[in-house]
Amino acid sequence: MTMEPRIRESFTASQAGYAFQSTCQPPLLGRIANLQVRLAASQTEIAAAQELRSSIFHADCARSSNGRDEDRFDAFCDHLIVIDTERGNAIVGTYRLLREEQAAKAGGFYSQGEFDMEALRARMPDRRILELGRSCVMPQYRSKRTVELLWQGIWAYCRAWDIDMMCGCASFPGTVAAAHALPLSFLHHHARASGPWLVQAHQDSRVDMDMMPVEAVEMSAALAAMPPLIKGYLRVGASFGDGAVVDHAFGTTDVFVVLPVERISSRYVSHFGVDADRFV
Repeated sequence: MTMEPRIRESFTASQAGYAFQSTCQPPLLGRIANLQVRLAASQTEIAAAQELRSSIFHADCARSSNGRDEDRFDAFCDHLIVIDTERGNAIVGTYRLLREEQAAKAGGFYSQGEFDMEALRARMPDRRILELGRSCVMPQYRSKRTVELLWQGIWAYCRAWDIDMMCGCASFPGTVAAAHALPLSFLHHHARASGPWLVQAHQDSRVDMDMMPVEAVEMSAALAAMPPLIKGYLRVGASFGDGAVVDHAFGTTDVFVVLPVERISSRYVSHFGVDADRFV
């Protein structure tokens, strides 16, 4: 879908890469009760999203002295935020969005530091890629409606920018990959990307995910051991790369998520699409 110019223009960030012009309020991308989702409209809102990320991730060595979780990619990304209108528009959830053209200005995608995205892009030169990252929600807002609202916002954004493939890193807590042998083995045996969609972890940092034989992987137990974000990606139809990477800076074990738009489960397209279309 190609948006009308006036609507498409409202999604366009300033030359700084991320802060919308003060006269340009980004469109609302979704609403459920007192919660709304849209793109951050100012550097003040981006800073608040970074502070939320810092409080959730607890990655001391990745924080700056100002108490925010930030890196060089933030200046080139759009920042999806969930706000609570009953708490003075407090930011209670966020996702970082990096499109192909933004990544070119940033010197690549964030995930390229751990996974061979170049091979994927070479195989899919005509695909419009959106990298999803830095997802977090304030603990008291970790409910079905907040997750649905984030996906409404992502879906509306994909419609606005003609995105046809989403990808990015998702994390298990801790740097001992073997502690997640069951869910990692499940992803390897039952949800691994194939063919042109397969993305490999870089060999110098790769951890094999097939830690258990397929016959030893009990599905319900594996799903119960999944972080909510990874379980959510599985529900909408995502597949995963080959090999994990331990990120010592953030204290996590990362996997690569691949989600072509045409492979999103039809029931989720119907659900999120109807709501998103109201705001696109």
